[in-house]
Amino acid sequence: MQQAANAASITAGWLVGVMIEVEGEPRPLRHYYAVGLADRDQAQWRAVDRAIAAGRVATSPVGGLEPVQAVNPLTLARMRTLGLAAGEVRELGWRHPRRWMS
Repeated sequence: MQQAANAASITAGWLVGVMIEVEGEPRPLRHYYAVGLADRDQAQWRAVDRAIAAGRVATSPVGGLEPVQAVNPLTLARMRTLGLAAGEVRELGWRHPRRWMS
């Protein structure tokens, strides 16, 4: 029973915020991605790879926020609930994704 509880709390993915420069906006906007990779650095790079299609990624902090930041770990149970597969990168948009927070 204890092993099942521990397995459910192990990080299996990340919610990543990437600051993207958008034409017509005075400063970069944070775009969110759910990434099904346990390694934080790999998850951040995969989010950046996807963000490049949306615009130019900011190169310095904006309003105290890093250009690329792992915002929240995702457990395997949370990923299953929200339908995120291992290795998948899902764009979540510009709004703060509350339901992805665990």
